[in-house]
Amino acid sequence: MAEHGYTPHKDDHLKRLRRIEGQARGLQRMVEEDKYCIDILTQVSAMTRALQSVSLSLLSEHLGHCVAGAIENGSPEEAEAKLAEANAAIARLVRS
Repeated sequence: MAEHGYTPHKDDHLKRLRRIEGQARGLQRMVEEDKYCIDILTQVSAMTRALQSVSLSLLSEHLGHCVAGAIENGSPEEAEAKLAEANAAIARLVRS
């Protein structure tokens, strides 16, 4: 199995994602229980920040491992491809 940039921190990422999953279930419960809309929006905002944090961490690990590795050890074409891939990921994150 290939090692990815996030592999050394995989358990931390999974723990954070499980916490986010719990937040999503909590949001569903809040809607089911007709909680106040501002309280729900506050929790949506917290969940969004948590997802952004995971995204930034994964992006940093990708840049430090995959992109840097392609620049150091790969062909110029592979390095260009990894940079283009990272740029596309950043653009998707900025739009979301």
